[in-house]
Amino acid sequence: MAKAKTRVKVPKSVKKGEVFEAKALIKHKMETGQRKDRKTGEKVPRFIINKFTAEYNGKQVFASDWHPAIAANPFISFHAKASESGTMVFKWTDDKGKTVEASAKVNVA
Repeated sequence: MAKAKTRVKVPKSVKKGEVFEAKALIKHKMETGQRKDRKTGEKVPRFIINKFTAEYNGKQVFASDWHPAIAANPFISFHAKASESGTMVFKWTDDKGKTVEASAKVNVA
């Protein structure tokens, strides 16, 4: 995956034990592999993001497998429980095995 544009968001501050929402977006065309090139008639190869994970202070808190029906520029939100201040790392993996990462600081007050 070439340099992909990502956006991630977590609350600026959360209380210890509070459940908070994390949001993530990545720009990606998401080619399903079922479309034909109009000029050549050849099938356009599948090229999608097939896995998304999120880790909070090194511990996986969310994971999902994606399939060709996922939208282009996929947005996802999920909830996690605040245990301590640290970093949430978001990872997207494509069909070619390349991974894009983004991170956000979680401040537990």
